[in-house]
Amino acid sequence: MKTIVLAYSGGLDTSYCLTYLQKELHYEVHTVLVNTGGFDAAELEAIQERALALGSAKHTNLDIVDHYYEKAIKYLVYGNVLKNNTYPLSVSAERVFQAIETVKYAKSIGASALAHGSTGAGNDQIRFDLIFQTIAPEMEIVTPIRDLKLSRQEEMQYLQNNGVEYSWEKAQYSINKGIWGTSVGGKETLVSNLPLPDAAYPSQLQKEGTEKVTLQFEKGELTAINGVSDKPTANITKLEKLASAYAIGRDIHVGDTIIGIKGRVGFEAAAPIIIIKAHHLLEKHVLGKWQQYWKEQLGNWYGMLFHEGQFLDPVMRNIESFLEDTQKTVTGTVTVSLKPYHFSLDGITSAHDLMNSGFGQYGETNNAWSAEDAKGFIKILGNAQAIYSHVNDISYD
Repeated sequence: MKTIVLAYSGGLDTSYCLTYLQKELHYEVHTVLVNTGGFDAAELEAIQERALALGSAKHTNLDIVDHYYEKAIKYLVYGNVLKNNTYPLSVSAERVFQAIETVKYAKSIGASALAHGSTGAGNDQIRFDLIFQTIAPEMEIVTPIRDLKLSRQEEMQYLQNNGVEYSWEKAQYSINKGIWGTSVGGKETLVSNLPLPDAAYPSQLQKEGTEKVTLQFEKGELTAINGVSDKPTANITKLEKLASAYAIGRDIHVGDTIIGIKGRVGFEAAAPIIIIKAHHLLEKHVLGKWQQYWKEQLGNWYGMLFHEGQFLDPVMRNIESFLEDTQKTVTGTVTVSLKPYHFSLDGITSAHDLMNSGFGQYGETNNAWSAEDAKGFIKILGNAQAIYSHVNDISYD
């Protein structure tokens, strides 16, 4: 019997795949759930029980949260990556790493094939397939939902016909949670004119007023909250708990899917949005003009390629090297005010702050140059446009 590894989440699609791969294609199916921060212990245990009850030869839960941070989230922060200036790649980055870890597990047990439950209408099919075919070209990729063009009703009927009696009633909203944010999909995101209702978001408003939080960065990484040091993944989780109580981080991302159609998805990402914005503010104070300019260009490309499943392209390692090199002086503390539904960045303190009053204060004093220096600088700065205007007799009426 051939062995196949199925990237398993415990939902309807992957449960259908688990049953179909055994009964129709006669595979020995091993299921693997790659946890990027979206499951607690009870949920993981329940998913394992379901997989085994449905016939998985072996189910494995892989916790890769710290690895995922080191290989991905860290660079998304360095690059201040927000897709279309909005979305912190909450789910799209996770899928890439879930695919990578699924392949690694499949190779470790000598499997001959890989499977996932993606449909043919979204981005995830591309992310999984690109990773699978790049690092495991010898393995067959099997995708029953996509290949058979199945509806949810057809999947449920098939499972019922095979004695599977779980309740597969789809919740009104589809929720995908991870350490770097939670996506929220529903009927409103299928059209262009409707917002998601307040109740659709997993975190509801629990606090009023204003709460100040200090974020300590060391070379671009979040190392402490309110003066208490911890590893970055723990700090992300801690900040998410603090900020989600204010219902911060809600928005809807609108973008071009990899397959060429427009798409909308709601998300809730309190910690990622605050971290990226606070990190960006600190960089404005400690980096030079051209460092910031090129970081913006390369960070945007990094996010776009990552979003579209091109994480294994060698240019991504080149960009990561550049981004990491820019973080040498990104050390300091950012003060953030949390408020219902939004936050504000109050300011920063850093030994590397380039707003050094010894040189001057904008609009107030100039300590490092004279009035004559300024006049000469301005005259030379204007030479190019003055010469062009004179030679071409340009009138600016």
